[in-house]
Amino acid sequence: MVGVYLRQIGTNGARGIHRISAGKSITRSSLLPGSLTSLNWLTLGAFAIGTEGFMIAGLLPALARNLNVGIPAAGHLVTAFSLAYAIGAPVMAVLTAGLERRRLLAVAMGCFTLANLLAAVAPGYAGLLAARLLLALSAASFMPAASGYAAALGGPERHGRALSMVMNGLTLAIIAGVPLGVLVGDGFGWRTTFLCVAGLAALSLLGILARLPRQPAGLTASLGERVALAKRRDMLAVLATSVLTVAGTFTVYTYLGIFLADGADLGQRGLALVLLGFGLSSALGTRLGGSAADRWGARRTVIINSGLALLAYLALSLGAVLGPARAMPVTLPAILLWGLASWGLMTAQQARLVALAPALAPVSLSLNSSAIYLGSATGAAAGALVIADGAVGRLGWVAAGFSLAALLAVLISGGSAPGRG
Repeated sequence: MVGVYLRQIGTNGARGIHRISAGKSITRSSLLPGSLTSLNWLTLGAFAIGTEGFMIAGLLPALARNLNVGIPAAGHLVTAFSLAYAIGAPVMAVLTAGLERRRLLAVAMGCFTLANLLAAVAPGYAGLLAARLLLALSAASFMPAASGYAAALGGPERHGRALSMVMNGLTLAIIAGVPLGVLVGDGFGWRTTFLCVAGLAALSLLGILARLPRQPAGLTASLGERVALAKRRDMLAVLATSVLTVAGTFTVYTYLGIFLADGADLGQRGLALVLLGFGLSSALGTRLGGSAADRWGARRTVIINSGLALLAYLALSLGAVLGPARAMPVTLPAILLWGLASWGLMTAQQARLVALAPALAPVSLSLNSSAIYLGSATGAAAGALVIADGAVGRLGWVAAGFSLAALLAVLISGGSAPGRG
């Protein structure tokens, strides 16, 4: 875990949260630690959620053709999901605060299973959009609850290991689940991918019901207290960097299949290999980002990775104008660098947030989760405008603009004050 500054919370807006958090954690650490083996079912649930959330990018062309809509409209499936997650995560956390944790996890994963089945049989665009909204709210309920459950079950001595078991599900989804989803969609149709994810989710649900011990509800911050923390100038600057960084990522990632087909003449099988490479570099970036933040400081790590991400987007833009025959020697390394830098950056962003308010880390990290999905919605919407204008090759330039804005945001925010990462 990244080292943090232990300092007093001095702003008026955060006093209410400080009162709740003093001497307690948002998840009850007083629970007796248990076996971590049962957390494998939460890992599987996170894998299902990550696969569904990221695989949509590779399915957009087939979705658009089958549903008789344009690529920009298909891209709004990502925008709607991300907005629903960003808004729904804090709201659902407050609404479900009093529920026993295993029951909450089971209900959330049950709804996620149902939503995938609804997506698989959706008769049209509106039905699929509604299913994706339910998917977003289910995921927004499950992931924070799964992390809190894992932390409490592991206890203080196994806190990091327990949390990593849940997060490993998302990492595995990016590395393996997304490329497999693209291949399944190419071979058997996009509806089959949702059926496969529904099967994974149902298996996770059965494991949760059969193997997870009950766990009482923990403490949670109210919506007002979350807003008060987000309004702090230093916190807002870090969250803005997250929004802009992820906006750049999803400007390209959402439409990567179209971008590579247009600029590099790459088919679905080639796209699956590229996504595998992106996933591997992202996993490596996550690991290196945490180590770099510990060694050189979180803010410096964010600055370096922002610069590398900007370089990657500029290289992608160059590849788009070289033509299909010459694009891949430039485009493929750029994609690998992009995955490495963007995911390493977000790991350091979490370290910055923890350093800003150590006692309120669960709340600030949940705010960062909403910022990430707000950025995803922004990027997908921006990419849709570019695609609608018939300028697929300009996606890299728009992403570079977001990345430059993120770099400027972290530079302007400064880093000399204690706790600024």
